[in-house]
Amino acid sequence: MKADPSRQWRLLDLQAIDTRLDQIAHAKAHLPQIAAITGAEADLSGLDVDLVNARTAADDVRRELAKAEQDVQLVRDRAARDQARLDSGQGSPKELTSLQHELVSLARRQSELEDLQLEVMERTETLTDRVAQIEQARAEAAKRLDALRAEQTDALRDLESEANQVAARRPDIVAGIGEDLVGLYEKIRGASGGLGAAELKYRRCGGCRLELGNVDLDRIRKAPEDEVVRCEECRRILVRTAESGL
Repeated sequence: MKADPSRQWRLLDLQAIDTRLDQIAHAKAHLPQIAAITGAEADLSGLDVDLVNARTAADDVRRELAKAEQDVQLVRDRAARDQARLDSGQGSPKELTSLQHELVSLARRQSELEDLQLEVMERTETLTDRVAQIEQARAEAAKRLDALRAEQTDALRDLESEANQVAARRPDIVAGIGEDLVGLYEKIRGASGGLGAAELKYRRCGGCRLELGNVDLDRIRKAPEDEVVRCEECRRILVRTAESGL
C-alpha cells in the first residue's frame, strides 16, 4: 500500500486518540467506586436482614411482656378479691382458712410471675436497643452508599467529558489519513489489542518493543517513503520518523 508520509505520521495522532479513548473506557469500567458500591450494597442488604430479624424478635418479646404483665395482673386481682373477702370475715372458718392458703399460693405465684416479667423486660430493653443500633448502622450505610454513587456519577461525568473532547478531534484526523489507510489501521488495531500503528524509533518497534534486525531495517530503509511498512513480528504499521535510526 502507498500513502503519503504525512498521512502515515497522522496515524500516530490517531493512535494516540484511540489509545486514550481505550484508557478512558477501561477507567469507566474499573472505577474504584464500582467495587466499593458493590460492597456497600451487600452491607446494606445484610443490615436490612438484620433489622427485620431484630424487629421481629423485639415484637415477639413485647408480646411476651404484655402476656407476662397480664398474668401478673390477673394474680393481683385474684389476691385482692380474696383479701377483701378475708378482711370482711364473711364465710365459714373452713372457707376463710382456704382463702388464707390461697393467698399464700397467690403471693408465691405473683413473685414467680414478677421475676419472669422482669426478665422479659430486660430482654425487651436489650432487643429494643439492638433495633436502634441496627437502624443507626443502616442509616450510616445508606448514607455511605449514596456518597459512593455520587462519586461514581461525578467520575463518570468527568471521564465522559474527556472522552467527548478527545473523540471530537478524531474525524478531522481520519479525514486527513484516508479511508484505505484507516481501514488497514483499524483491522490491525482490532487484532492487536488496540494498537494498530507504532513509531519506529531507534530501530525498535513501538508496538511489540522488539529491536528490528538488520535485514528488516535494510528492507525498510530501501522502501519508498510513501510505502506503508509493517513490523515483521507484530504486523503493526510502522511509522518512520527522523528518530527511526535508519
